[in-house]
Amino acid sequence: MHVYQHILCAVDFSSLSEAACQRALALAEQSGARLTFLHVVEYFPGERSNQLIPPEDVDPAAYEAIEERARLAELAARLACEAAHQQVLISPHSAWREIVRFAGATGTDLIVLGSHGFHGVATLLGSSANALANRAPCDVLTVRHRP
Repeated sequence: MHVYQHILCAVDFSSLSEAACQRALALAEQSGARLTFLHVVEYFPGERSNQLIPPEDVDPAAYEAIEERARLAELAARLACEAAHQQVLISPHSAWREIVRFAGATGTDLIVLGSHGFHGVATLLGSSANALANRAPCDVLTVRHRP
């Protein structure tokens, strides 16, 4: 049986994402795999919201990366897995593309992420989970919401 060596958990900070992190952590502990939490900031400067306004003398992308790294550290502490590698990527591309690229570049053999389980038209339009499942260079585990 194949034992995973590097598990990548894609994080979007939703409650479903946290459930996926818990599952990834359990799998990493069972298999002795390296665990990475990855958050991708889809950075489109023309479409920036006013939610996160950096100080005037700070690059907006760098400021957002710092804020997101802090959120990842909080998540790792909450799950008691501070040893997990934590990575934030700022990209002008979609999150799923960066996750696929990162997984290929780092020798990831399992990607874990939350899936909202869309139905109807949303399924036809696609989602990050669907895109990853069809394009990832490794296994993909989608953790679904259980009401």
